[in-house]
Amino acid sequence: MDLKMITDTALNLGLALLPARMDTPEARVMLLAIGLQESRFVHRRQIGGPARGFWQFEKGTRASRGGVWGVFLHAASKDHLAALCKARSVAGDPDAIYGALEYDDVLAAGVARLLLWTDPKALPPVGDADAGWALYLRTWRPGKPHPQTWPDLYRQATAQVHP
Repeated sequence: MDLKMITDTALNLGLALLPARMDTPEARVMLLAIGLQESRFVHRRQIGGPARGFWQFEKGTRASRGGVWGVFLHAASKDHLAALCKARSVAGDPDAIYGALEYDDVLAAGVARLLLWTDPKALPPVGDADAGWALYLRTWRPGKPHPQTWPDLYRQATAQVHP
């Protein structure tokens, strides 16, 4: 799926279901770059792993506070997640959210934005790929990061947001 299509069919719709202050160029670049890094917007189910959706969310656990559970429990995101789930007709519990991520790209985009929202630091300015990488590592906590692919994918995301 190309970046224009993912922007039109998932990102725009997902961000529209969240508070307007969450829809910024900085957020859009990060969401596109992370989606490219995680799945290339090709795989909604992790190959050989548990992650779901284009942004490759794991369910996590209440104890780990990672993945879906992390967004579900975090004070900054939980109410927004409840509203997002209601708008997408998804039960507001981690099992249902996790299951829906594989099939509902709008929900997946919204949940990904909410994970970024939980980070205490401001989103990096557009063009700061290194700060974007640091944010990605902090929030997604990838098991096998691939820093060599990030700069080009980040450039692609930036070009989509700022042609």
